Amino acid sequence: MLVAVERFDLRIPGVHSLKQKRHVLKTLTAALRQSFAVSVAEVEYQDLWQRAAIAVAIVGGEEYHLRRVLREIENRIDAWGEIEVIDRELQVWAPED
Repeated sequence: MLVAVERFDLRIPGVHSLKQKRHVLKTLTAALRQSFAVSVAEVEYQDLWQRAAIAVAIVGGEEYHLRRVLREIENRIDAWGEIEVIDRELQVWAPED
């Protein structure tokens, strides 16, 4: 079993309140969960209006498959009109039994 986690640091330039930020993130994370069957969570910058960090996690048997799904997720996030990706970091590992 392999676990892959990718963290995305985001800028959300069009929002002017935490409520607007939450709406943008909720829409994005729900779309990712529904389309890719992955776990998604906001992991940092919860109190900043125009910054966010989300992490996407997926479990599978083959690293190739995990990287392919995460590449599709990267493309979806890059195309999301309301956000800009500042940075991303991918980690893949095999948990110890």
